[in-house]
Amino acid sequence: MAYDRYVAICRPLHYGTIMDSRACAKMAAAAWASGFLTAVLHTGNTFSMPLCQGNTVDQFFCEVPQILKLSCSESYLREVGLLLVTACLMLGCFVFIVLSYVQIFTAVLRIPSEQGRHKAFSMCLPHLAVVSLFVSTGIFAYLKPPSLSSPALDLVVAVLYTVVPPTLNPLIY
Repeated sequence: MAYDRYVAICRPLHYGTIMDSRACAKMAAAAWASGFLTAVLHTGNTFSMPLCQGNTVDQFFCEVPQILKLSCSESYLREVGLLLVTACLMLGCFVFIVLSYVQIFTAVLRIPSEQGRHKAFSMCLPHLAVVSLFVSTGIFAYLKPPSLSSPALDLVVAVLYTVVPPTLNPLIY
């Protein structure tokens, strides 16, 4: 979405050639493939961990940090490694999005009409806010030290990165 908006605002005359159906299919395939690969790696690793503290998760759904709390072996280090790789990939995507928006905002600030600037900002800011919320709460949930963990905080953070962004999607699009 950030790249689409970058092309629409910064290269509007080339939009049709840059954002053709082939480019959209490639970007969608990359997003689906990376999500599927991450899910498969986490699922396979999770099922290979022995659980010694029961099988009750203190959440409204089963997620990786909560399962790691139930693990009793050193195999959880593999999952922590996977979480770090996932966090780095998310951070890389977030940096790409931020850089795209820096270029967009630079171009928007050069628009002479205040109405044009307002329209461009109102198109971009909600997306950037939701992505920031998702990335920051997701990284906090997965990389926070166990000393900061409490069931109530874990539940609030889980809702912030799993329920709120999809709920806001209709407003963004």
